[in-house]
Amino acid sequence: MLAYLVIRDGTKWSDVFRLVPGRAVTIGRAPTNQIVIKEEQASRHHAEIYLEEGKWILRDLASRNGTAIGNDRIYGDNPLKPGDIIRIARTQLAYVHDLSQAYEESTIHSPALGKETVLGFEVAQPVPKPSRDTGAVLEPTNITHRRGVTRYLTGDSDSDSDSSGGQMAARLFRLSHELANQPTAITIGNRALAGLFDGTNADGGAVLLLPKKKSGNDKQEAPEVLASRSDSDHGYQRVSSFLSATVLRESEAVLAREVKDDSTLAIRDSHGVIQATSVVCAPIRIQNRTVGLLHLYSTENNGILTPDDLEFTIAVAENVALALKTLSKQQKLADDLRNQSKELKQLREKLGVESEIIGSSQAMVNVHQQISRAAPSKATVLIRGESGVGKELVARSVHFSSPRNKEPFVCLNCAALSESLLESELFGHEKGAFTGATERKLGKFEAADKGTLMLDEIGEMSQSIQAKFLRVLEGHLFERVGGNKSISVDVRVIAATNRDLEKEVTKGNFRRDLYFRLNVVEVCVPPLRKRIEDVIEIGEHFLEKFAAETGRRISGFSPSALEEMQNYRWPGNVRELRNVIERGVLLARGNYIEPEDLSLSNLTTASESQDVGQRKMGQYQPCSLADVEKQHILATLQSTAWNKSRTSSILGIERTTLDRKIKRYDLADLRPEKS
Repeated sequence: MLAYLVIRDGTKWSDVFRLVPGRAVTIGRAPTNQIVIKEEQASRHHAEIYLEEGKWILRDLASRNGTAIGNDRIYGDNPLKPGDIIRIARTQLAYVHDLSQAYEESTIHSPALGKETVLGFEVAQPVPKPSRDTGAVLEPTNITHRRGVTRYLTGDSDSDSDSSGGQMAARLFRLSHELANQPTAITIGNRALAGLFDGTNADGGAVLLLPKKKSGNDKQEAPEVLASRSDSDHGYQRVSSFLSATVLRESEAVLAREVKDDSTLAIRDSHGVIQATSVVCAPIRIQNRTVGLLHLYSTENNGILTPDDLEFTIAVAENVALALKTLSKQQKLADDLRNQSKELKQLREKLGVESEIIGSSQAMVNVHQQISRAAPSKATVLIRGESGVGKELVARSVHFSSPRNKEPFVCLNCAALSESLLESELFGHEKGAFTGATERKLGKFEAADKGTLMLDEIGEMSQSIQAKFLRVLEGHLFERVGGNKSISVDVRVIAATNRDLEKEVTKGNFRRDLYFRLNVVEVCVPPLRKRIEDVIEIGEHFLEKFAAETGRRISGFSPSALEEMQNYRWPGNVRELRNVIERGVLLARGNYIEPEDLSLSNLTTASESQDVGQRKMGQYQPCSLADVEKQHILATLQSTAWNKSRTSSILGIERTTLDRKIKRYDLADLRPEKS
């Protein structure tokens, strides 16, 4: 005779118990009972059920609060009939002979409540008959337990299970830490399954995720397997559509199983598919949205999944959701960084095309940073550097990186023209303004309207031109040479010089007010000897350029040529390097440029040609390094009119270091105003 007890504890489904002939079933609070009721109102040994003369008998064991069938308290032995509800404390046990028949005969639909009642138990979802999904494991669909949350994450625990609960909590803690450190979604899925198989009786399972909805398609597709595992002789078999749809729709974990010792368990169907004895499905929820599910099943009679397994699976699902959410944020951050890097690379490529700035040394990185800070503003820029370092290229980079990049970029070398011609070039002239002025000419200021005007070698400008130039910088109107019409322009000025303007101001050769007006934003371009690591990169750029122009098949530089290029001081800077490579391409006799093809000069650099550190043949005077350092610092201070900030920048040391050296060598006493 088949008989079952459907157990309900308070407001939750608790268990389904198979009554086996020849086995008495004891009920009570003590853990030694077959059915344990964890309520204080229940006695340790409350009641028992046994089979006698073909009938199942319920006997109260002198319990303190009594046992009832329906609303009637019982005494002595009481035969049970299908549909009886046994009440012990708040726990209810329904006695039935057949679960599916009991459902069909006892289900009453209540339109007012919008729910179903089975044997007096109110449930949110009716339990359908078992289905046979093609391609899916034959899973039981008798849902015996439902959980929205787990006690492992809410802090609720029972006194009788403190020890096992503590072990499970410790296992969850370790698993959550391991999941958080997984690099991909697949490794998260595999690690979660490993933890679930260690903590439950499952021998098959998977992590499934819903595919992203396509634009314009509101239909939700079936979940896809992210990771799967099977410890049985059969591979993983997918979750049934009924259970997956139930979990995804209601976002609630379920435990479905056949009853222990049922003869239909663990049998093969006609297709050779093994039927599961129990199954757990738990939703993976991210920000109140179900994005997938955990699916576990057991095919062994002695390994049926339990309500504790359900609780544990819910907790693991929550940790999987957290790990996937964290991974998604990390991937988004990585994508943002890659996009930013790509945009930066594109910007650098654009700058390279427009300005031909070559070099990846830290010194040139600093120059690019100065350009990026200066470009967006309207401020005047002063570019400093030795002759040949590429000041005009830096000016072009500033212009093409600025909002004025679609407007004209006009360049004028102030050292190449006389005073009268320079004034005409800057401001223009009217017809007949001077001999040879046969027609009106627009000056560089007018030509660069709305754009950028670069004035190279600004230190060569005469005092009278400086005064007029300053007025235009201050926003005043100007007139063409020989004209009387006031002209207004919107021009950004970039000035460049290889001179020490502070020294020129001290000598009276350069207006102090113009110096301060020009030196709003300063960009210092280092000489090539200060960034020797860029020599090969720049050299290869020019080699490719001139080889293409001349049609020569030059494969590169020989090792000895590379060594000589890196050891050379390059007094002419990038301009000299360009000319050396062009000459080497033309003179090379083989496929590689050799040292003799470079024809490097014996000239000294600009700093080496100054008085300090100058060593001519026959004039060498032995001295200590301290004396050389003292003389060099003093000469640099004098060249900058004792501007300590400028001096420390030239020397490449901190301002505090410069102060210490001035004090050590008593240089303050040599300052002109103190002499």
